[in-house]
Amino acid sequence: MFDDLPEDLPRLETLRVWHTLWLTRIDAKIAAVQQRQAETEHGQRRRPEPPDWTVELGIGAGRPPVQVHAGDCHMAGKRCRPVGRDEARRLLADGLRSCTHCRPDTQLDIDLPCGTTPAPSPLPQGHQHDEYSTAAARRP
Repeated sequence: MFDDLPEDLPRLETLRVWHTLWLTRIDAKIAAVQQRQAETEHGQRRRPEPPDWTVELGIGAGRPPVQVHAGDCHMAGKRCRPVGRDEARRLLADGLRSCTHCRPDTQLDIDLPCGTTPAPSPLPQGHQHDEYSTAAARRP
């Protein structure tokens, strides 16, 4: 049936060693893939639920809030903190900017003036730019 195998013992033993090595490598790879899958499933089961709402924070010492996002918004930056529904509504009502992608103002039933998002928060003192400050900075 398997006539394609060599007839002499040394070559048959070499083939046996070769295939034993390959089976060992394959078994090791199978074990590694199974371990990785088990770790991935474990991580997915233990992953915390995303928050309902987040506030994106600015840069700097005070880190003032900049924008409100839904908890699963892909446009939220890295500097975010979770907030509850009431705090998100309060921040939006106080004039904090609403994300234009996830529209938390719509989801929270906040009516903004003229159906637009509020104007961006002003920059902290010393960081404001206008045509006069930039022009003065360019003069020799």
